[in-house]
Amino acid sequence: MSAAQALSVPQTIEIVPVAGRIGAEIRGVKLSPELDAGTVQAIRAAWLKHKVIFFRNQHHLDEAGQEALTSLFGGPPVAHPTVPVSSGTRYILELDSRHGGRANSWHTDVTFVDAYPRASILRALVVPPSGGDTVWANTATAYEDLSPSLRELADKLWALHSNEYDYAARRPDATLEERQRYHEVFTSTVYETEHPLVRVHPETGERTLLLGHFVKKILGLSSHDSAQLFQVFQEHVTRLENTVRWRWAVGDVAVWDNRATQHYAVNDYGDQHRVVRRVTVDGDVPVSVDGRRSVSRSRTARQVAAA
Repeated sequence: MSAAQALSVPQTIEIVPVAGRIGAEIRGVKLSPELDAGTVQAIRAAWLKHKVIFFRNQHHLDEAGQEALTSLFGGPPVAHPTVPVSSGTRYILELDSRHGGRANSWHTDVTFVDAYPRASILRALVVPPSGGDTVWANTATAYEDLSPSLRELADKLWALHSNEYDYAARRPDATLEERQRYHEVFTSTVYETEHPLVRVHPETGERTLLLGHFVKKILGLSSHDSAQLFQVFQEHVTRLENTVRWRWAVGDVAVWDNRATQHYAVNDYGDQHRVVRRVTVDGDVPVSVDGRRSVSRSRTARQVAAA
């Protein structure tokens, strides 16, 4: 029996589903790496079952406290491969709307490397009065919704993921500063990795669709056919039935299973200020339905001319 199935909840904890297929708020917990074993087990089981879990009023956390939470989810913290961490921290990535921190497209974090993060932990510091929600999608139920023929096809497909993608097409509203930051920072080193389109979750055994905006192309297909087929599977992931939308408040913490979700930060808040900080948990190399592991194909340092 998996941890997600054997959900034993201490009496002090309340787990409240937010949407039908994904997402739950956990109440009665003050997040800390010193939580008792029963509480940690309940949190981990809820995380695996609901894919993304939310905690309100975690105002006691600072950067060090947030980094320490990775131990609750089975691994050490890991820094982003190219983007510098926040000042004074080792692993925290700050997403500040005034400095290009608007990732408004569907993605799974850092899939351009082979062992991409198993979990992401996001903490809200500055929240706009309106807008700025984040939406998550359940890639396991998306796979389950496929017709048998599409499942059989997906099980066989592999895709090339890269951090060098068509940023202007994904973010047509991006400012010149944001486009420059993408080229000079995010793609300062170009990574490429071949992943199966369907990975087997190492803890739950579920099959999940591995897609998102880091997919450069589906292997073995023409660019046109790749784009068309990508859209077919991606639209199954982002169907409203598979999603949950979270309205942030300062002090909120969200933790998602990065092996079974995609997410989208809604850029609908104009020039209002929004700051969130993220730490990720070291992951494992995906395994396909037929037992093959993802393969890292290249890592190339980009030479950026001095301004």
